[in-house]
Amino acid sequence: MIADARERATGDLPEPGPDVSPEGFADIYAREHDRLVRLAALVLGSTAVAEDVVQDAFAKLYGRLDRVDTPAAWLRTVVVNGCRNERRRWAVARRHAPLLAVDVIERDAPTHELIDSLRALSTRQRTVVVLRFYEDLPEAEIARLLGIRVGTVKSSLHRALARLREEVEQ
Repeated sequence: MIADARERATGDLPEPGPDVSPEGFADIYAREHDRLVRLAALVLGSTAVAEDVVQDAFAKLYGRLDRVDTPAAWLRTVVVNGCRNERRRWAVARRHAPLLAVDVIERDAPTHELIDSLRALSTRQRTVVVLRFYEDLPEAEIARLLGIRVGTVKSSLHRALARLREEVEQ
């Protein structure tokens, strides 16, 4: 992890594939970056960490762009998986350092009611809601992306919406 951070800091990126121009990568970056940061921020609840996850996804894409058929979908998958890894990392840190654990949600994050309600959901529920309603993905695609069954997506979405309704009615 520290080596990855050093590599990003020094700008050492893998060489792009032979069929990839820097302009092509720049176009993909300009088109997808902001949307992916918003997606990750909604799932994680932290804009700073979302930026890191998205930056890592673009760094991974850079070296293999010539082998990726649909960069937008590939990036979305990598970002969602990166968010899941961050959540796991946070859970492990909380378990192993309970006295030093810091709230993973930014203290200066917007206090909008929807964001607060999303934060009250479990990670899976929040991810399913964001992918379904923010990314407008069908349930089958969400299931494929998260590696779960379509029925699990449906039940997670149903429970999340019920909880959000309760939050709104309070």
